[in-house]
Amino acid sequence: MLRSFYLLLFSVTLCASAQAAGPTAATAAASASEPAALAPLPKRSTFQVIAATAAHVQQLRQGGLVVYMRHGPSDAHRPDQLPLQLDNCDSQRPLSEAGRALLKTIGRDFAKLQLPYAELIISPFCRVQESAQLVFNRTGTIDPALRYTAAMPDAEKQPAVQRTRHWISLPVASAGHNRVVIAHGPNIAELMDHLPPEGGVLLFRPLGTQHPVGFEYLASIEPHHWPALLRQLAPL
Repeated sequence: MLRSFYLLLFSVTLCASAQAAGPTAATAAASASEPAALAPLPKRSTFQVIAATAAHVQQLRQGGLVVYMRHGPSDAHRPDQLPLQLDNCDSQRPLSEAGRALLKTIGRDFAKLQLPYAELIISPFCRVQESAQLVFNRTGTIDPALRYTAAMPDAEKQPAVQRTRHWISLPVASAGHNRVVIAHGPNIAELMDHLPPEGGVLLFRPLGTQHPVGFEYLASIEPHHWPALLRQLAPL
């Protein structure tokens, strides 16, 4: 009788242990099947575009500012080929036909600003060189270090980012003139959390290469800003 009692007690203990372990195993299996927590969304930029006004154009006519332009609209169906060949335009993303037409219009609009400039610094990419020709009717001075940063690993992009900062921070040496820089949008996005549209223009006041920031953003002339800006200038 006593032996039967101990056998019964042992069986009840085993059942209780199995029931205790059961939910734990099931919980582990369920946890393994659940999707991982979603990564947090990137922080949204708080940058606010300031549309250029006639007052900004007056500042440009006095000189001492930097005009930074992103190249014209390009053909996304023909991306840059890797490894990149700077001396082969066929290997690079070109301007689109609509982009070329827009740049010709922007070129006529720029002429109406009567913009005095002593320097035209450009990226070595073919779409940038063509943009300079269409807008300013000249190629400009190519800076090989002023490259497109978006396709670069972080370690390689820093020289191009720093070169971009250099040209918009360096004071303009020629009194009464401005500096024009034509390059790429992602370079600016690395510096101020803002990606200007293709064909977009940003106006900066250079504060010096030793300044902690180096530049002050003043305003933008995005492609759709031109009509309103030119209407403001009509009475001037």
